[in-house]
Amino acid sequence: MSIQETYASLGLSDSEYDRILELMGRAPNYLELSLFSVMWSEHCGYKNSRPLLRRFPNTGPRVLQGPGENAGVIEVGEGWALAFKMESHNHPSAVEPYEGAATGVGGIIRDVIAMGARPVALLNALRFGPLDDERNRYLFREVVRGIGGYGNAIGVPTVGGEVEFSPAYSGNPLVNAMCVGIIRADEVVRAKAEAGEGNLVVLFGAKTGRDGIHGATFASDELTEESEAKRSNVQVGDPFAGKMLIECSLRLLERDLLVALQDLGAAGIASSASEMAARGEVGIEIDAERVPLREEGMEAWEVVISESQERMLAVVEPEKAEEVLKICGRYELDAAVVGRVTSDGDLRVLDNGDTIGSVPAQYLADAPVYEREVRRPAYLDEVQNFDPDDLLVPEDYNEVLLRMLAHPNLCSRSSVYEQYDSEVGSDTVVRPGADAAVMRIKGTKLGFAVTTDVSGRHCYLDPRGGGAAAVAEAYRNLSCVGAEPVAITDCLNFGSPEKLDGYYGLSEAVDGLVEACEVLGTPVVSGNVSLFNETEQGAIYPTPAVGMVGVFDDVCRHATSGFKREGDMVVHLGDYRPTLAGSDYLEIVHGKVVGRPEAPRLSHEKEYADLVRLLVAEGIVDTAHDVSGGGLAVALAEMSVAGGIGMVVDRVEVEPMLRGRRRDEALFGECGAHFVVAVPEERWEDLQEALAGIPYDQIGRTGGDRFAIPGLLDLTVDDLRAAYDRDLFERHAPEGGHLG
Repeated sequence: MSIQETYASLGLSDSEYDRILELMGRAPNYLELSLFSVMWSEHCGYKNSRPLLRRFPNTGPRVLQGPGENAGVIEVGEGWALAFKMESHNHPSAVEPYEGAATGVGGIIRDVIAMGARPVALLNALRFGPLDDERNRYLFREVVRGIGGYGNAIGVPTVGGEVEFSPAYSGNPLVNAMCVGIIRADEVVRAKAEAGEGNLVVLFGAKTGRDGIHGATFASDELTEESEAKRSNVQVGDPFAGKMLIECSLRLLERDLLVALQDLGAAGIASSASEMAARGEVGIEIDAERVPLREEGMEAWEVVISESQERMLAVVEPEKAEEVLKICGRYELDAAVVGRVTSDGDLRVLDNGDTIGSVPAQYLADAPVYEREVRRPAYLDEVQNFDPDDLLVPEDYNEVLLRMLAHPNLCSRSSVYEQYDSEVGSDTVVRPGADAAVMRIKGTKLGFAVTTDVSGRHCYLDPRGGGAAAVAEAYRNLSCVGAEPVAITDCLNFGSPEKLDGYYGLSEAVDGLVEACEVLGTPVVSGNVSLFNETEQGAIYPTPAVGMVGVFDDVCRHATSGFKREGDMVVHLGDYRPTLAGSDYLEIVHGKVVGRPEAPRLSHEKEYADLVRLLVAEGIVDTAHDVSGGGLAVALAEMSVAGGIGMVVDRVEVEPMLRGRRRDEALFGECGAHFVVAVPEERWEDLQEALAGIPYDQIGRTGGDRFAIPGLLDLTVDDLRAAYDRDLFERHAPEGGHLG
């Protein structure tokens, strides 16, 4: 194989190889080339996204650690803090869905451990192709099994997430995992090999094998038919070892035995050691012969870039190394001193006492950066061209509502989250199925809420508006349960940045996220970028998943979406400007993904969401729900099903909402800054006083077993539940035909 074929097979371009020659002043050997390959991959080096990521706001009054470490950290109060991050495992899950999803969960847990935090909550954001395709059903089933299999066994509750289905994700599912950990604010750990020549490098956890070799490179390429043959690039997880790793890591930190700690994920020892060295402005020497192996005959280059799971790398003072190894043994983990800190700045690899590769760590950390042209793609002109008057008007709105409630994108996710243990640890206050999960912090009144959100369809039709809308919806969801939104982590899932559509979508979506984060006051403290998500059939929708964390001063003051009592007054508040453009209704009922959804009015989003949060905190309402996918009719139906109580909309009150609008637009149109709350009659005056100056309508009352909007809808709650409680894992007939 020629040198060009060699570096090309490792994912390096001609210009990148030329730069390596310039930096090194000589030709690299295969090990050194492998180091550059994994560290300069998109997955590790962010070479197409780094300039865009610099736009994000990342500071705020509660931010203790922003981007640049294993996870972001925000302050909760009373000395407590939360560490959290979201990452992708898309490509591995496409070829080996169970292990891809399981190791995605394991990897994000280790990111949180590396900050010194105890993992206490898991979430996910998932995307698959339509369920009428056998391959998509297989991927969906196995990914969910992998998430549950790992999370349940390791003892961290999976408390929330979201899943949607679209042809855009056929063959390229998205598997984004998020973890939240709790830590004392003054005990946050950084992955930085502090100056101290002679400090030792300890590898502990599972043994190293050949699984995951060049996984970072694999994750930075498009999926093709040949990708199925790259199963060896997918890691294999062991949740028991993962559990031991959590307890051992926290014990070592508690005993003040570590100078620095880093998890081993993409690119394995190479990535962790070079990042720790670069951050600490030191060198690290790794002796491949000392690494505990589970396979015979591994070459040194395989050892240092293996992505075997359940491993951590620590820097330890020499006099503490023996105790570190002893504690690791108590947790039945393999541990060995595999290297030392040096002062020369190089990542050096030894084998049998000989140096077989040496690269300055800063070279590996300084991947090339590509700033590409941002030019509006032609497809937007076509898909944004939409006239609702071209749509047929449904004859039976009862049938339309039931059809929408039963659709995989809107129906209950209980068949998914019932496979997850959401209560292990006994800190879950609001379980999956609500607008956001709610967790307590033991021994205090404090708590936190967390959610994941994004609409790929919205981002496809308007990347900037869709990016902003993802942040706005997360902000609404946290506010509906009563939490103060504080900060976000993100996972930017896009197609190839080397293509016009892909880079435009990425750049515009980032700008939308930036704008929303600035207005809503939710800085980005951590995140991940996953590019080249496309197959030979095309790219996925632009999908910038947002994970947002909010805090409670008193977690007992929270709300949920289900109706609680008969006779409550149902109040709709906020902007009521429904549009069918880009809506679930338009896709489900009419089979169209067209139009330009209205970009969120961010000042209104903040004002109205903050008001809802105030209503919850003051105990005026304990029932709140945002209006999003499916519009007002679906939101009200969800509240009835969740509470098991019907409601009747007052004809007089609803007429102004219908006036001048198509009936389907009024019922199923979508817009932001839009909420429904239910309030007992005795708190009606308190609510009216709080809503002074805010647009609102009292649209009906709860009670009985019927869900009715006079002249439009009349169904029983049982009818709604029968449609909504769909088992997503049962094979259903393909969705019915579409209206014109």
